[in-house]
Amino acid sequence: MGVKQYKPTSAGRRAGMVSDFADCTNPRKNAPEKSLLKPKPKKGGRNNQGITTSRFRGGGHKQRYRQIDFKRRRDGVEATVIQIEYDPNRSARIALIEYPRDEKHEFSRAYILAPDGLKAGDKVMSGDGDGIEPKVGNCMPLSKVPSGATVHNVELVPGKGGQMCRSAGCSATVSAREKNWAMLTLPSGEVRKVPVKCRATIGSVSNAEHMNISIGKAGRMRWKGRKPHNRGTSMNPTDHPMGGGEGRTAGGRNPVSPTSVPAKGGKTRKLRKPGGKSIVRRRPAGPFQNTA
Repeated sequence: MGVKQYKPTSAGRRAGMVSDFADCTNPRKNAPEKSLLKPKPKKGGRNNQGITTSRFRGGGHKQRYRQIDFKRRRDGVEATVIQIEYDPNRSARIALIEYPRDEKHEFSRAYILAPDGLKAGDKVMSGDGDGIEPKVGNCMPLSKVPSGATVHNVELVPGKGGQMCRSAGCSATVSAREKNWAMLTLPSGEVRKVPVKCRATIGSVSNAEHMNISIGKAGRMRWKGRKPHNRGTSMNPTDHPMGGGEGRTAGGRNPVSPTSVPAKGGKTRKLRKPGGKSIVRRRPAGPFQNTA
């Protein structure tokens, strides 16, 4: 697992980097499980009414979605890791696991997020029993996870499936437990309490080198479905709050989005959001904190 640079045969090649896919089992083949694929239609950043809700989206290479098992609800059954694969829909690697067939379950294979260190041939298991060890790849309730362990794919509501720490290289640390709550230290520095019945997977997410990859040229962003990003200061006042003025201007105010939402450091989280009660310590302010 690492980053590879090519010879600078062009300007785009000079600055560009790619993953070496050393952590994938069959990097040159990388044939996904067909039964776990489904179409991924393009939306171009528009909702069901055709209104643009996410700017600068469109085009991109055709992709098929890999159905990931974020719930891990097949308890007490040991599964074997078949291979580690590349997933175009996320920064992390995914692992194809195979369960022994039985009468209750028609499917025998599933995709899970591949933790760092997992490889083909390893055994993984999920459940809340006492016989499950807290080793990499095993999924269990936070009540069974030892203090100080790193976890990922953490549930916020029991049975809903993992929602936190799913990107490449992410992990949370189980810092303490109090009655029915577990204290987790998240990658942002935030400390949040989560019900101990919520499940999490032991280990950190794979492909931590993803953050070191340099795109190198604009064309690779178009392959991802990202269009050129237009600055607000280059627009007219009718199009953006920071637009207008004679010549090039600094915008005349703190950076905001077209709907006047602070863009760099300003707090945008709703104060009455239900999940706010679970935050024990807020994440520290970033370098672009809005002081206005």
